[in-house]
Amino acid sequence: MTYIDSHAHVFSPEFAQDREEMLQRAQEAHIAEVYMPNIDLGSIETMLQIEQQHPWCHSLMGLHPCHVFQDYREVLQQMEKWFKKRSFKGVGEAGLDYYWDKTFVQEQKEALRIQCGWAKKYQIPIVLHTRDAFQDTLEIIQEQQDGTLRGIFHCFSGTVDEAQAAVDQNFMLGIGGVSTFKNGGLEPVLKAIDLKHLVLETDSPYLAPVPKRGKRNEPSYLPFVAHRVSEIKSMTLDEVAAGTTANAQRLFAK
Repeated sequence: MTYIDSHAHVFSPEFAQDREEMLQRAQEAHIAEVYMPNIDLGSIETMLQIEQQHPWCHSLMGLHPCHVFQDYREVLQQMEKWFKKRSFKGVGEAGLDYYWDKTFVQEQKEALRIQCGWAKKYQIPIVLHTRDAFQDTLEIIQEQQDGTLRGIFHCFSGTVDEAQAAVDQNFMLGIGGVSTFKNGGLEPVLKAIDLKHLVLETDSPYLAPVPKRGKRNEPSYLPFVAHRVSEIKSMTLDEVAAGTTANAQRLFAK
């Protein structure tokens, strides 16, 4: 039984002191692959170093919406140069975030459109961050959809209708620690949406699942998420692990 963590920021400074031990724990927990969505220009070097040292950790290239400012076009231009140098498993972490600050909403939208263009151009999936902005994110995906756009609504926490709308656009739902929270609200979604549309994630170092809630999250905690999904969907742990692993492999296959 193996798992794929479809979203983990293992390059984060929170892991600076024990990164190798953390990755060792991940492998001991049967995490076969980790996908690392980039954040900004500053996170690229560490991310690529980890990938070089641990080829089972895969880099994505993108600009997180919370790091979209007035200079976003210049930043994205610098990021796109990386696609000329090497291949990436996906685009991201892109999207819209209205929770913290709405100063650069229009810039976030345009940055998302540009990154959707990368996903189509390079024929790779896009990983979406959406917080307090699902409808606007969905509308941009619908606008950009040409039949080839695919990806993940990462850290999905919406309604059944929103989940179905995402699936209808050829997107997976990223299920993480929120699924284990008492008031996480994901039970209806997990009951309604077929396993073939789900991938597992930790979003490390954030959103650690119960019973690790409140601690720094890490990929080795992914089985806690899988266990909760198996309970809600009345499936075996093996079925959840095998199904979500196959989904992630299919999505990220070039």
